[in-house]
Amino acid sequence: MADPKGFLNHGREVAQTRPVGERVRDWNEVYVPGSLLPIISKQASRCMDCGIPFCHQGCPLGNLIPEWNDFAYREDWSAASERLHATNNFPEFTGRLCPAPCESACVLGINQPAVTIKNVEVSIIDKAWDANDVKPQAPERLSGKTVAVIGSGPAGLAAAQQLTRAGHTVAVYERADRIGGLLRYGIPEFKMEKRHINRRIEQMRAEGTKFRTGVEIGRDIDAVKLRKRYDAVVIAAGATISRDLPVPGRELNGIHFAMEYLPLANKVQEGDFVAPPITAEGKHVVVIGGGDTGADCVGTAHRQGAASVTQLEIMPRPGEERNAGQPWPTFPMLYKVTSAHEEGGERVYSVSTTHFEGDEDGNVQFLHLTEVEFIDGKLTPKPGTERKIPAQLVTLAMGFTGTDRENGLVDQFSLELDERGNVARDGDFQTNVPGVFVAGDAGRGQSLIVWAIAEGRSAARGVDRFLTGASDLPSPIRPTDRSLMV
Repeated sequence: MADPKGFLNHGREVAQTRPVGERVRDWNEVYVPGSLLPIISKQASRCMDCGIPFCHQGCPLGNLIPEWNDFAYREDWSAASERLHATNNFPEFTGRLCPAPCESACVLGINQPAVTIKNVEVSIIDKAWDANDVKPQAPERLSGKTVAVIGSGPAGLAAAQQLTRAGHTVAVYERADRIGGLLRYGIPEFKMEKRHINRRIEQMRAEGTKFRTGVEIGRDIDAVKLRKRYDAVVIAAGATISRDLPVPGRELNGIHFAMEYLPLANKVQEGDFVAPPITAEGKHVVVIGGGDTGADCVGTAHRQGAASVTQLEIMPRPGEERNAGQPWPTFPMLYKVTSAHEEGGERVYSVSTTHFEGDEDGNVQFLHLTEVEFIDGKLTPKPGTERKIPAQLVTLAMGFTGTDRENGLVDQFSLELDERGNVARDGDFQTNVPGVFVAGDAGRGQSLIVWAIAEGRSAARGVDRFLTGASDLPSPIRPTDRSLMV
């Protein structure tokens, strides 16, 4: 354990963000470079001798949090990195993007601010990269078995890395032009610079993983032919169908899904465009959806020079403290202010869009909304609360409804779906088609990056057992485990 009195001697300190006026003028990560390391040893020392570390339960990966907190406290960064990588293939991703359910489950959090687990995690991995401690781990021998992984998001990458290290020959197929899935094109640069993805890809290439970009299974390659070519297939194609808003005026120009808008901003940073084809510059922007994707749209609009930004959420504003229905150590739904919200804009809760209004050229100009309230358990419009707000660019960030059914992947494999419309799988993450496995959002439904990595690792174990009859690969979760759903 770390300092037995650390949580008594030190308060919680989190990473410093750069001034708003500075960071909205660039696309770099919002945090002050190097600001964490001077405080991280003290913060790690706050990890108390709690007896039963509920942070393990809060983390789908089962991260060995007390162990690497202890190493970070003692500034043994190499040992801390080893313990961190024992359960997590990509801690630099989760350390930046995960909402940290481990901190919600921290025992110290019962009556004090929780340990800054996420900040400690990202400090350890950044230090490891700086010290050149992150090395390729090529297998000692090859199994002679081949595996195709469909999708290069966190689930697909985790599965591919685990299977490559187990000795199998793995090829990752990605329909986009670059590897990374939503990490590449759904997450803005100011949340995670893409250099973090690039160096992991280079590590995986050095280990033996092959990557095929610009190839969509189901369209470019028939799924049945792919299955015949490989000994096993892992589907990690994500839940990519955006939830739509079928109200009058939806067809107007200027109304886009978040995943139409955000990737274009990232492509500018990749050098593909000088300016994004869809931009918020000089426009009144409305973001429909109060989650993380909506916040990403807010931060992107600020950097593009929006005239105003308004974020709408149909549900009531969450409380700032746990309610009785979300006791410790569960992951609570709390009101949070992200870095994007710090930068400006208005957040409006308990409202529903009724229709859009456009100009004579078919461009959206206004959004009409009404306040809503729960009556007998149903969201009901409040009479007399209708109004309209300026809207020259609207992004729909209301979540995703499942994996793509139009590209032929599901039908060509003849995959069975569960009651939620996701690809069904058994305890080894295998679908109804022998040798075809599923991991991440395609099987679980829309979820968190930490769940995606955990599912990728678990599916890799299932594939390894299928190919060899046994497996030493770890499996942090089972697909039927809903107890930790967040």
